[in-house]
Amino acid sequence: MSDLSAMIVGCGDVGGRLAQQLMAKGWQISGLRRTVTALPEGVVRVAADLADPAMPQAWPQRSPDYLVYCVAASQHDEGGYQAAYVDGLRHVLEWLAERGQRPRRLLFVSSSSVFAQKDGEWIDETAATAPEGYSGRVMLEAEGLALASGLPASVIRLTGIYGPGREWLLGQVRQGYRVAEAPPLYGNRIHAEDAASLIAFLLQADAEGVALEDCYIGVDDDPAPLADVVAWLRAYMGVTEWSDEQRVRRTGSKRCSNARAKALGWAPVYPSYKEGYAAILKGAR
Repeated sequence: MSDLSAMIVGCGDVGGRLAQQLMAKGWQISGLRRTVTALPEGVVRVAADLADPAMPQAWPQRSPDYLVYCVAASQHDEGGYQAAYVDGLRHVLEWLAERGQRPRRLLFVSSSSVFAQKDGEWIDETAATAPEGYSGRVMLEAEGLALASGLPASVIRLTGIYGPGREWLLGQVRQGYRVAEAPPLYGNRIHAEDAASLIAFLLQADAEGVALEDCYIGVDDDPAPLADVVAWLRAYMGVTEWSDEQRVRRTGSKRCSNARAKALGWAPVYPSYKEGYAAILKGAR
């Protein structure tokens, strides 16, 4: 068993799963969020609003071995993103400095929205980042803050997270959602449990002395065209009627590679959308 500790700032869906995976390995976990009653059992509760620069009363006295910054913006506009990812991270770094705490590594959970490629090309961690939307621009600013924090740091760019409670696409398909087949609109996804397992894997690797890179992409093995995913879901769910009108929510089309994470030994439990969505739909029954 381990005697390592981690503070998970933004201990929501992915953070809560991460907490449970690490506690199962013997880690001591503190979780920071606004509503601490939603934290998994066994997590030391730290109630805080990251918009408030004052250090939370329950901030641990002893420095955590690891800090994971894993928040979700409560407002989906530029101001909301700035508050959650940049200002919130700045406040947490100030609290560490105030207490003289120095975790072994900071993991900042970012997003593939920092990439703007849209021609279906394969991309990895070295691909150009030229985000067109505010979400990618703010994420890139926050990544820069993490990497320049003076702490050893890595960013994890998660792709489209899905899982129990994150079932937007299932609802759309049931309602007759239709997307264009050509040109293929590639999407990248990762099951919430695999997103957590990648973060846990990197923490464990660092603790065991593995030299980590400054960036990893969190994605499954199969970036598939959205039309293929929709067709498979229709067949699986028995949906026989759909709209004549094509509706697409996203404009980007790229294929993200998980080769860097897999080279370290990580592998997703749900290697493609088929295993992941089948598990959700079986669970819902």
